[in-house]
Amino acid sequence: MDLRTYLLSIGKSGKAALATACNTSPAYLEQIAGGHRACREALAMAIDRASGGAVTVEELRPDLIAHWQYLRGTAQRERSEAG
Repeated sequence: MDLRTYLLSIGKSGKAALATACNTSPAYLEQIAGGHRACREALAMAIDRASGGAVTVEELRPDLIAHWQYLRGTAQRERSEAG
């Protein structure tokens, strides 16, 4: 799901909670959602985590999709080896 759609679905209080969880402001999230600002890598990861995967790092930073796929694959291998 894109960030704009997600922000609309969670409402104003949800947006404030997401911003707090991601250590940013609701206004900055809106700027990213509107395409006015680029999403930093660390913030993309924070949004992915805080949204429970509803908004993915791949959606927020498609320019780094190969890196995200590698990292997700590495994490999945580590989980399966630990279990």
